[in-house]
Amino acid sequence: MPTNTQIPTLDEDGQIPAYVVQPQVQPRAAIIVQQEIFGVDAGIQKKCQEWADRGYLAVAPDTFWRQQPGVELDADVPEQFQEAIGYMTKHDFDLGIRDIEAVVHWIRRERDIAKVGLVGFCMGGRVAYMAAARTDIDASVGYYGVMIDQMLGEKNAIANPLMLHIPTADHFVGPDAQKAIHTGLDDHPKVTLHDYEGLDHGFAAEIGSRRDEAGATLADERTQAFFAEHLG
Repeated sequence: MPTNTQIPTLDEDGQIPAYVVQPQVQPRAAIIVQQEIFGVDAGIQKKCQEWADRGYLAVAPDTFWRQQPGVELDADVPEQFQEAIGYMTKHDFDLGIRDIEAVVHWIRRERDIAKVGLVGFCMGGRVAYMAAARTDIDASVGYYGVMIDQMLGEKNAIANPLMLHIPTADHFVGPDAQKAIHTGLDDHPKVTLHDYEGLDHGFAAEIGSRRDEAGATLADERTQAFFAEHLG
């Protein structure tokens, strides 16, 4: 049953709104579902429900809560897409990772679940990389993460497993950025990279026109196996 929850920040300067779905069985682990730039929309809520159906506690924090709580925008509407870009541009990613750390602590302390993973999309794919480098999260997965090529200096801090899904025709993450990611991470013992030939940004979105069914299915199967291995 989905619920809306308030999670205290580490600095006790506010409450992070979160969409939480509890599985019908004892949770095998927890997965933080990190939104794209469009908010905790119907697609992110669907992903949460699917993880709960697999036996995980699913938690989707509202990333933009300090700017505008409750953002839900449509990627297929140009004006709303630009509004979403504006929220991402103003977002403090360093503070956002502190929020992710707060969610991890809340899951372990308040829900008594030891193993926590994170799966993120677009902006959330960058958050997945940052969480792997800056927190003690047990496993992370990023789909078409942006600006990861600019953060490769943090790769040596990655101590737990990280998987990145990279569409080769991503018009937000171009060939040079993709090459830098491969050069920087191909030989990292904790990192697994998967390329998706000819697919574009957003190919695994649950709603809207960007989805590629075959690519999304393959990536999701890899993600499910990855979390089963590293979270239980």
